[in-house]
Amino acid sequence: MYIAECSALAAALCWSFGGLLSTTPARALGAVRFNRIRLSIVSFVLISIVLVTGSWQTLGLHSALILILSAMIGVFLGDTLLYATLKRLGPRRTGILFTTNAPMTVIVGYFFLGESLPLATAVGCFLIMVGVMMAVFCGRRSLSTHTFEQVQGSLSSGIVLGFLAAFCQAVAVLIARPIMASGVDAVAASALRVGTAALALNLLFLMQPTRGNQPVTPMTRRLMVQTGLSGMLGMALGMTLLLFALAHGPAGLVSTLSATSPVLILPILWIATKERPAPGAWIGAFLAVTGMACIFMA
Repeated sequence: MYIAECSALAAALCWSFGGLLSTTPARALGAVRFNRIRLSIVSFVLISIVLVTGSWQTLGLHSALILILSAMIGVFLGDTLLYATLKRLGPRRTGILFTTNAPMTVIVGYFFLGESLPLATAVGCFLIMVGVMMAVFCGRRSLSTHTFEQVQGSLSSGIVLGFLAAFCQAVAVLIARPIMASGVDAVAASALRVGTAALALNLLFLMQPTRGNQPVTPMTRRLMVQTGLSGMLGMALGMTLLLFALAHGPAGLVSTLSATSPVLILPILWIATKERPAPGAWIGAFLAVTGMACIFMA
């Protein structure tokens, strides 16, 4: 039974569906508001699980402080930038841009932590960057009118936000990596990170001055359901499946399979939009995933 492989692919599938579910509420509510509500829902569920299981006891003060720093960079700032990108560029471009967190992690680790940079890793970084550029600039059919493929606002600003989101994720991973390797329970660590980001976003919301007569999109039941489902599917279930896969298979294989969401999202988009993705989208996605495989298997 290929338990690890199936779990890793299921995690990637969850992230693909989570991205689609997030597009409409992120555009309607705005990146910060959407992320605040989403993280609040997920943190409540994860913290409840940790309190019931008692896994919070694996967190020491030093580990907790490092994970809080990682959360502020990767979840509070990184996720907000990610959903700002999603609002502008849609799920396909956002997903492919976010794959650049892998080469960014390698590059930051090489220059600041003295980690090695094998030839396969360098080739992987190059393939990811080429794939991202192809998917972003050559991945849309000229006649496509579906909201998932529309660019709202400036394409260049969306690309910058996507790269910044990936960079925040790369830095957060490097910060948290030694703590996770020390034996901290993964669910407890996730609960702390998500809870910290949710608390920070809610405090930021409370400290904001009133916006006067500026219109605010009302939170409908449909938007709340989409927001909650995107969080539970993309973050809670997807991350749980990834951790389960890591417990039953080699990290390189699991990481590569779980990074296939840019490819998996293409047939899902095909079904959702009734429009076949452009050749540039397929080629770019496969190049990015091949690059991820080179990095993780190096």
